[in-house]
Amino acid sequence: MAELSIKLKIGNREYPMRVDAKDEERIRKAGKAINEKIKSYRERFGIDDNQDLLAMVAFDCLVEKMKNDEQSATTDEAALSQLHQLNQLLSDSL
Repeated sequence: MAELSIKLKIGNREYPMRVDAKDEERIRKAGKAINEKIKSYRERFGIDDNQDLLAMVAFDCLVEKMKNDEQSATTDEAALSQLHQLNQLLSDSL
């Protein structure tokens, strides 16, 4: 897969990186989402220190990821339980 050289601006800094072409859109969306969260925290809390803002965004993103992981695990367990029940019904009918 072809790699692209891009520059991603997060906060007040530019970060050069090499990414697979198929991942470019996702990476740019992630950068945009980070910048929007930084802006939101800056406006809500009146914080100007970029390091504090980035730490808050990182913390918020990790909490969101943990929540999504927990929900995914619960969904996976429910799906496996239903598949087991369906498998049992099919086995019983044969």
